[in-house]
Amino acid sequence: MTQPNLEKIATDLESENVRDRRIALATLRDVPAIDAVPLIKKVLHDENLQVRSMAVFALGIKQTDECYPLLLDVLTNEADYSIRADAAGALGYLEDIRAFEPLVRTFYEDTEWLVRFSAAVSLGNLKDPRAYDVLIQALDSQEVVLQQAAIAALGEIKAINSVDHILRFAQSEDWLVRQRLAEALGHLPTPKSVSAAKYLAKDSHSQVAEAARISLERLSAG
Repeated sequence: MTQPNLEKIATDLESENVRDRRIALATLRDVPAIDAVPLIKKVLHDENLQVRSMAVFALGIKQTDECYPLLLDVLTNEADYSIRADAAGALGYLEDIRAFEPLVRTFYEDTEWLVRFSAAVSLGNLKDPRAYDVLIQALDSQEVVLQQAAIAALGEIKAINSVDHILRFAQSEDWLVRQRLAEALGHLPTPKSVSAAKYLAKDSHSQVAEAARISLERLSAG
């Protein structure tokens, strides 16, 4: 496969045409991280939101030592909440444990639910058991998507102690909440988890029932 032309990408990233910049960023997926990151930095503060969003996402995928501080700066200083949410998500992709405290701070302090949602998801990606208290608190959120993220993340960090807390969502009206619960139970081997997974395997929504069946298999393989 022919290697993308880095000079052309660099030129296109400085184009006044937004489409050129977006296509150039997309082309970087075939470029090694060490070459891609200096080019991504060119548009990390682009005036166009979509270009900025693509650049932030790319830093989570093209991982070098520079990515963590760059993403942390965006998470801390970016004015647009959707880009802060992108940065929180990208920090989860990095799976760098240094992101734990900034993500916790973001969850507690950011006023936008989308940013808090991304922070909760990424805390799950880090698989750090210290996230337990934050995620338990997130279960009480008024935003259903935050409840979904917290349930999933508690499964990711294998928080056995959370089983009693998350089982109250077994009859949630939102089927995605029930699906996240069914998935999480597969990571939490307790008798209550098995019982709840059996209950959810009979759920009226096929995706919830399927997730519960997969979790039951995982729990029985234990």
